Amino acid sequence: MDHKFHITNKRLDSLARWGITIGGCAVIASVLAILLQIVSVTLPLFGSASSEVVGRVSLPKAGEIMLLGLDDSLENGFSLSRQGNVSFFSLKATSNLKAGSQGSPVPLARPEGATKLIDASSDIPGQLSLLWDNGKAAIVRVSFDREEKIVTPRMEELFQDGPSGDGQPTVKVVGRALDQDGFRMVRLLADQRFSVSMVAVKKNVLGEEKQTRHNYMLTPVTTEKISAFVLDLKGERLYAGTESGTIIAWQLDDQNGRLLETTPAFRDRGITALAMVYGSESLAVGDNRGGLTVWSWVRSDPGSQVRKLRQLHTLHGHADPVIAIVPGTAGRSLLSLDSRGEIHVDHATSERNLLTFKAQPSTTIMALSVRDKGLAILNSDGTVTAWRIAMPYAEISLKTLFGKVWYEGYDEPAYVWQSSSANDDFEPKLSITPLIFGTLKGTFYAMLLAIPLALFGALYVSQFATPGLRRIIKPVVEVMASVPSVVIGFLVALWFAPLVEKNILGLLLFLIITPGCFVLFMSLWGLAEQRGLLRNFPQGQEYLLLMPLLLLVAVAAWQLGPLVEKAMFGDFKLWLFGETGMRYDQRNCIIIAFGLGFCVIPIIFSIAEDSLSNIPASLSAAALALGASRWQTAWRVILPSASPGIFAAIMIGFGRAVGETMIVLMATGNTPIMDWSFLNGMRTLSANIAVEIPEAPFKGPLYRVLFLCAVLLFLLTFVLNTGAELIRQHLQKKYGRY
Repeated sequence: MDHKFHITNKRLDSLARWGITIGGCAVIASVLAILLQIVSVTLPLFGSASSEVVGRVSLPKAGEIMLLGLDDSLENGFSLSRQGNVSFFSLKATSNLKAGSQGSPVPLARPEGATKLIDASSDIPGQLSLLWDNGKAAIVRVSFDREEKIVTPRMEELFQDGPSGDGQPTVKVVGRALDQDGFRMVRLLADQRFSVSMVAVKKNVLGEEKQTRHNYMLTPVTTEKISAFVLDLKGERLYAGTESGTIIAWQLDDQNGRLLETTPAFRDRGITALAMVYGSESLAVGDNRGGLTVWSWVRSDPGSQVRKLRQLHTLHGHADPVIAIVPGTAGRSLLSLDSRGEIHVDHATSERNLLTFKAQPSTTIMALSVRDKGLAILNSDGTVTAWRIAMPYAEISLKTLFGKVWYEGYDEPAYVWQSSSANDDFEPKLSITPLIFGTLKGTFYAMLLAIPLALFGALYVSQFATPGLRRIIKPVVEVMASVPSVVIGFLVALWFAPLVEKNILGLLLFLIITPGCFVLFMSLWGLAEQRGLLRNFPQGQEYLLLMPLLLLVAVAAWQLGPLVEKAMFGDFKLWLFGETGMRYDQRNCIIIAFGLGFCVIPIIFSIAEDSLSNIPASLSAAALALGASRWQTAWRVILPSASPGIFAAIMIGFGRAVGETMIVLMATGNTPIMDWSFLNGMRTLSANIAVEIPEAPFKGPLYRVLFLCAVLLFLLTFVLNTGAELIRQHLQKKYGRY
């Protein structure tokens, strides 16, 4: 019977061992699977851009072609010849054109006396600025209408302007169709002046149109030869670059132009190409040494409203002079062409070189489709090659995620998280650094409150309290851990935060005075014990004197707060901002410390109390027998012996605070700032995921960056727990195993 019972137990032990092993391995595998899943969603952020050829077509008389255009479907395009003819071609077979074929040329509306074009430009896809040989200029729009399988090209002349009034020949012209039903045309004249024409079109109540025309001249303040100029998309600012490397900027009004700045951008290079970056606030500059830089308006002094042009970004350069820059229309990408025909695709904010095309040396014409999906290149043999380009995460790089980036409108490089804006010209700002900082900041203030309270409470309950008191306190504290975090967040956000805002000085006085009163009480208590004045006082009942004292201190501090504020500051929050520049936010780190600390204290207390209680009684008895006091025994003997368990308790509490979501989501302003002040808020990684994920487009940059936040949160807790375990093992070896 005993033999059979032994065999049965042996089998049960074996089954239990295998069950535990399989279960443990399953848990580890599940955690790894989760990690691999979130990492797989994140990895495409760091992938490279791609391109593929979608079609080719041969155009006759390639030397006569001045411009190319490409539609967003990458199926059709057009070319503009020097004779003023627009030829539409097809890259894929349609009902009206074969793949790789060209339709009959369509002549533009030629002004009287004009025979050919001498200049044409198109920095807005589908909108052409034309200059005829008789000095007249025009703005023409070219588009493609689609009905089933029939693609119908359309041309519309938006505006026509006469020759310059003073008889000077025009070298180059750029025009804009303005939002307010008007047009602005800028001409570079042979004498290096600019002629600006403004036409406003207004309709009366009868629908009749009335045109108001204004003309004026702009004269550069430098004698340097102008080599390039560009007009912003709104037609409000004009930028010119010189052969000596100077950038000149004007503000264009209806009847006059105002010089904004003359900036010597380069000393050893000349400007060869200019273009406005998407958003029309930054200027892309190409030079004769192959450099490509981005400039924008920055305040010269933090307290000043005067803005100066400053270089924000340096992009991947060319080996030869840059002769053309084409800006993207759906993002901040830039196409740059050098004199050898090499084309670079770069992103202005992330400074990433996305693609490089090795074209023929004589390539001088390229076109970008409306949504930056395709690129058309004309080679010297008349072949137009169309490429489909994919740049899904061009704005993402290690620098934009973790480094300082100089954004438009900022006075200096900064860490910024701003995932959306009401403006379509928004420059994405997806720096994770403020979120990591906010996570560590909130955890720091929570642990600053939780660790002393939890450890001193555990030490008192395990070493000083009576058994009856221990049986009451420990379960009550452990029940605190079962309170839902959303309830705690609700209470601290809607009840505690307004209460603290009304009497912030009272709370600060309490936090300052209480530790001093506690130390004073313990010092007097120890002195009284040494003199034998407390022989008849029951051990473990010290709290009967301490708690009323602390309660009295709290009431006194709370009542003194308004009196101190009125006597010394008037309005403490206004004084704080005026004297120190610190702004008081209602939902700040003090609120987080109390709310998050309430969640962390039970965890640290419970584990630390168990570690302290499990120290053999023989150690404390030996210390007491040698004449040590109870406090000396606890401090010199019990705490070091229980240090592995205490450290584990602190790290588990730290991990709980790092991963908390609801409390930091509800009790902070969720402002991603980097400031250690305890009077303002922050945004944590976990709260950021909760806030942003409902609005993140599926598989978009924001969506994948949020998964990267999850990976970092996972790695942060993993590294902390691994380091804690190593330190715990070291402490355990040092102080022995009990």
